[in-house]
Amino acid sequence: MKNTVATLAAMKRNGEKISQLTCYDYSTAKLIDAAGINMILVGDSLGMTMQGYKDTLPVTVDEMIVYGRSVVRGCKETFVVVDMPFMSYQISIEQAMQNAGRIMKETGASAVKLEGGKEVCPQIRAITAAGIPVVAHIGMTPQSVNAFGGFTVQGKGEANARRVLEDALAVQEAGAFAVTLECVPPKLSALITKKLDIITIGIGASPECDAQVLVWQDMLGISDFKPKFAKHFAEVGETMREAFRAYDGEVKSGVFPASEHTFVKSDCTEEFLASLDVEY
Repeated sequence: MKNTVATLAAMKRNGEKISQLTCYDYSTAKLIDAAGINMILVGDSLGMTMQGYKDTLPVTVDEMIVYGRSVVRGCKETFVVVDMPFMSYQISIEQAMQNAGRIMKETGASAVKLEGGKEVCPQIRAITAAGIPVVAHIGMTPQSVNAFGGFTVQGKGEANARRVLEDALAVQEAGAFAVTLECVPPKLSALITKKLDIITIGIGASPECDAQVLVWQDMLGISDFKPKFAKHFAEVGETMREAFRAYDGEVKSGVFPASEHTFVKSDCTEEFLASLDVEY
């Protein structure tokens, strides 16, 4: 069944857990979709996983659109959310509306995601009023990495816990249908999940969140960086390295390609081919 805002909301009401993975390309999207994952996030994390930057800040709207539409083409059932990158919505409501509209029109995605709490509620209200579903993102927001002084847990201590809770309630009131809680302590994440009517998506948060999300390179052991919250469900990275080494060895030794990997023999005789003398 096609995953929609309505079906995902029903899953929360029924106490069913929701799965989400990041994805950035058509081929991987097809595999994720076939596996029955409910949601895909085309995250601006692609700046790190696909482009090699140290953080997400250099990613542009145009890049999100290229990656986003590639993922959408690979999905039949999975609900696709595309990140709004750094400085694509912070300047004004009008800027946020324009870029959210571009992302939806040019990718075919089902929703957009933007980072921030109370400070971005005007943008969330305007975007949702235009008929575009929004996923909010609070706690550790990677686009604010410089303000935080690194990728650090958010919501520690009473004042910070209250701030994160207030942000969660604010984005719900503004119209977001889901909110990502990143690097938020488990007890606080569980409390927020109980208080909110909208879907909570945990990453380094609590198993009591309605949904969980991981970067697919992290969960398959491909990334060099292993965050505390990421479990390796397979060691695909090592399998790929072994395959690459085997290919390299067979090419250099002349074992590959063998006769079964080439096309049918030429109808031309060897004498004719030897007689050819073509100059360019």
